[in-house]
Amino acid sequence: MPQQPDPSRTFPPSGHDANAGAYVPASDPNLQQAYHEYNSGRLPQSQLLQLDPNLRRNPAKELTAEDMEQKVLLTTVNKAVNWAQSNSLWPAIFGLACCAIEMMGTTASRYDLARFGSEVFRASPRQADLMIISGRLSQKMAPPLRQVYDQMLEPKWVIAMGACSSSGGMFSNYAVVQGADKVVPVDVHVPGCPPRPEQLMHGFMLLQKKIRRGEKPAFLQEVGSEQSHKRYEDWLRVQREAEEGVFA
Repeated sequence: MPQQPDPSRTFPPSGHDANAGAYVPASDPNLQQAYHEYNSGRLPQSQLLQLDPNLRRNPAKELTAEDMEQKVLLTTVNKAVNWAQSNSLWPAIFGLACCAIEMMGTTASRYDLARFGSEVFRASPRQADLMIISGRLSQKMAPPLRQVYDQMLEPKWVIAMGACSSSGGMFSNYAVVQGADKVVPVDVHVPGCPPRPEQLMHGFMLLQKKIRRGEKPAFLQEVGSEQSHKRYEDWLRVQREAEEGVFA
């Protein structure tokens, strides 16, 4: 089977090398044959440079405005930082119920969350900036969850995975928190009972888009850091009063 030519190495037109900007003598048949062999992959680039010393010349005056747009990438520091953050989110290990099994599935070879740079689940909150609340959040587990959240690095984000963590799900009783957003600010809610790994990855990509747009995390965007702590303290006070009323 004949070898297909490389489209990135096109044969230059007569008298000009479009890739290097060097003059190619159209009257030299040996040089033209060398370019043919180079495009077909039979001649290495080092030998072509030896045959045509003008190939090394690429004066800046030969670059057009269109060439500059294709070869120069301009951006801002904020956009570069947001792009880096969106592709290096490290989740904290916090599986609560059956949704955690689906969360584990996203890191396996079938779905491969590593493609998004987030397969590194950290056991220490000081090495994580994303919390995935996967499962129902009980009243007794809410204070430890808030403690782990407070110890995470800033900026930090939260994904509520499943109906139970988003709204309490089927557990509409005194033992389960009716929505994790009563304890921690949530950036993305993923519905389902339990949601499949594809749904979690979709929510993860939504969070990436939010970060790339430069939007602030939920704890800064919605209520502010200090007011978020105050809301959590108010929730604790209500729970203590309820417990005192039950056991009085």
